Amino acid sequence: MEYHEVLYANQPDEEADGCTDDFLLKIAEQVEGLRGPEFDAAVRTMKYRSFGTASQKAYERAGGEEEPEGPGTPTAVINGKRIPVEHTEFLMDRRGFGGVFKLIHGTPAGWDTVQLGEPTTGIVSR
Repeated sequence: MEYHEVLYANQPDEEADGCTDDFLLKIAEQVEGLRGPEFDAAVRTMKYRSFGTASQKAYERAGGEEEPEGPGTPTAVINGKRIPVEHTEFLMDRRGFGGVFKLIHGTPAGWDTVQLGEPTTGIVSR
C-alpha cells in the first residue's frame, strides 16, 4: 500500500485540521518500511511544505475564475488542459491514466488530439 492511498482512506473532515504531525506519522505506520528518522523529520519540519503550497496554487489556477478555490476532485490538468469531467474515471484507473501519460509523453503538444476511451480497457488513442 502507498502512503497516498492511506492518506486518502483516512481523510479527516475538511472542517477540522486533522492532518497533524502525529496523525500523519500514525497512519504512515500502515505503509511497510515508510516510518524512520528521515521520514519522521520530513513530517515534523514540514520539509515539503513549499511543494504542497505550490500544488495548492496550481490546483486553484486550474479552477480559473469560475472555480477560484479549485475545480474539485478528482481533477487532472496536463499541459494546461483539464481532463473533462466526463472522463474523470481515468484518474481512478491506473491503466487508463497510465495510458494517457504514455501517449502524450513523447509529444506533449499532441494532448489536444488524445481521445479517451473506456478506463477499464486502458484504451486511449490519437
